[in-house]
Amino acid sequence: MAPSVVAIVLCGALLHAGWNALVKKGRDPFLSSVLVAGGAGLISLPLLPFLVQPAAASWPYALASTVIHYAYYGLLAAAYRHGDMSHAYPLMRGSAPLLVAVSSVPLLGEHLSTAQYAAVACISGGIFGLWFATRTATSDDAGAHSRRRATAYALLNALVIAAYTLIDGLGARASAAPAAYVMWLHVLSAIGLIAWCLLRCPRELRDYARQYWKVAILGGAGTLGAYGLALWAMTVAPLAAVAALRETSILFAALIARFFLAERIGSKRALAIAAIAAGAVLMRLA
Repeated sequence: MAPSVVAIVLCGALLHAGWNALVKKGRDPFLSSVLVAGGAGLISLPLLPFLVQPAAASWPYALASTVIHYAYYGLLAAAYRHGDMSHAYPLMRGSAPLLVAVSSVPLLGEHLSTAQYAAVACISGGIFGLWFATRTATSDDAGAHSRRRATAYALLNALVIAAYTLIDGLGARASAAPAAYVMWLHVLSAIGLIAWCLLRCPRELRDYARQYWKVAILGGAGTLGAYGLALWAMTVAPLAAVAALRETSILFAALIARFFLAERIGSKRALAIAAIAAGAVLMRLA
């Protein structure tokens, strides 16, 4: 892989961790998630007329993925509401490749290689390490309970990420226009989330958007840019190498959490994060 391509993929990984940090830093993680989704939808909408549109066969996948993404944004907000980004992000992003690989055995008839089993061990060990670090991080009952809830929400979201990854993999192939397919996903997700908020909390959404409008612009551009850069890289470099390099977002998230969000990352959590990142990279390369 050319150094310029490596730099672009790393930039995409940084953008992904960055928009997650915006959600975590916001006063209300769910409304911040809605702003990010809304911003991505608003950026996508004027670009769609200039793109080749997805084939009709891909729309059932797109609609199913959109519904699943509603759960994704809700669980993302819940995980960040109850726990640190340096705790929740590795669980969500690192566990998803594990779940995709394991579920592909019964669903698609695929078999895991020795390297993939090693990746399973790395990720599983990292997850257990984060769980252990959470249990020993504080003696405060309320704090421990909140961190356990963050763990549960993050792992549930990993299931959701694995589900839409499988669906979007099939949908993008059926669409014959992956860029437009992804942009339509952002538009549909934005419509549903904003409609939900307008029905349930219109005043809160309006006031929050006025105060945090930059989150919509930066977060929306970040989530589109993260995927767009990776998509471009996959056209000029091996897919497995690009997918593996994208998992560095786990390490970027840890650094952002430490220096931008001022989270405390002890040695146990750092080792667990490193194990999950290594396992996710190995799973992609295997």
